[in-house]
Formats: sequence, structure tokens, C-alpha cells
Amino acid sequence: MSTLQATTVGCPHCGRTNRVPVAAEGRPACGQCKQPLPWVADAGDDDFTEVAERADIPVVVDLWATWCGPCRMVSPALEKVATDLAGRIKLVKVDVDRNPRLAQRFEVQAVPTLLVLDQGETVARQTGAAPAPALRQWVEQSITPRER
Repeated sequence: MSTLQATTVGCPHCGRTNRVPVAAEGRPACGQCKQPLPWVADAGDDDFTEVAERADIPVVVDLWATWCGPCRMVSPALEKVATDLAGRIKLVKVDVDRNPRLAQRFEVQAVPTLLVLDQGETVARQTGAAPAPALRQWVEQSITPRER
């Protein structure tokens, strides 16, 4: 995996399209208005360490599967949380069917399973879908000790 891989993200503040690397130091900001950008990336067995565990900010990991209805429902809610908390978290999505080593490592029994990682260590875990406000509250409670 190379840190040259990137996704394009529309700035929620000014609308400008920005390239955001899937793995990098720091926090992505808009090239035009300098506001924090939502950071959403996919990761797998081979690049999870670089994309998620080496991040400078807390990482919300979405362990999901394509066949899972609740996973499809929670995905937009997580993306909203990533947008609302831009600059404070990174959202990393992992398809457990395509990445069985990560599913085994994190002992995924049901999907979606959500984790919050702080410097590679699991600090919170939740299984099942929830609406965006509940997810945001869970994420904020999980990252608050680090931000103090």
C-alpha cells in the first residue's frame, strides 16, 4: 500500500473538491478554505496498519459486509459523523468478507461491529446499527479522554 492512494472529498464548508490520502500524518484540510475535511478510507488485511493504526487522530473502524442490511443503514450515519467531527476522527471501513484476518483479529461475531482506535489500541467497541446522533455521542464519549 502506498500513501499516494487518495480519495476525493467535497469540502462541507466551501464545496471545493480535495484529494485526501488514505494514509498520512496530521489531519486533512481544504486547500481553499483551510477547514477540516472528513477523512473516510477503506482498508484491508494488507494496509490496515498504515491506514488505521498509524493515524494521528482517533479512528472509527466500521467492520461491515456487503450482504448486511444494517451495515448499509449505518454507513451513511457514520459518514455524517465523520463529516460532523472532521479533524477529530478518521473513519476506516473494512469489508470483513474480503478481509478475514482483520475479522478474526477483532473477533467479529456480528456486523456491523464498530471500534474506536486510539494510536492503534481499541478504546471502544459497539455491535449493531444505531442512528447518527447515537453514533456521534458514542464516538465523542470514546475520544474525549484523548482530547483532554
